[in-house]
Amino acid sequence: MLREIWLNVEVEKLNIHEGITVKALLDSSAIGMFMNKRIVARHGFKLQKLKRPIIVRNMDGTNNSRGAITYQVEVNIYHKGHVERMRIDICNLGKIEIILEIPIVGSTQPRDKLGDRRSQNDKVFTLV
Repeated sequence: MLREIWLNVEVEKLNIHEGITVKALLDSSAIGMFMNKRIVARHGFKLQKLKRPIIVRNMDGTNNSRGAITYQVEVNIYHKGHVERMRIDICNLGKIEIILEIPIVGSTQPRDKLGDRRSQNDKVFTLV
């Protein structure tokens, strides 16, 4: 049985230390962290342009019509007394505000200090 896990989390803008509460979807099949473009625009998060865009492909291998991911934000995420600094890619998520990856225990994929598993050569992200 498939089950969705949702959490209310606080997302802090680092440049002005102001936060908002959003509903985050936890996803064990996600290959990163993602925030909806609408949330970023509505709340004025400071964008960081990616050195290289991340090409978004559909499951059938075709390019996604919404285009590549070209920006990210760096934020603090708070939940029940725990805080984690993260880089979150910005894309169109429909009605979802944030998708948070659940790392699989024992994963051998290297992470940088902010939890980013994407290497310099990775350019493709697949939408399910």
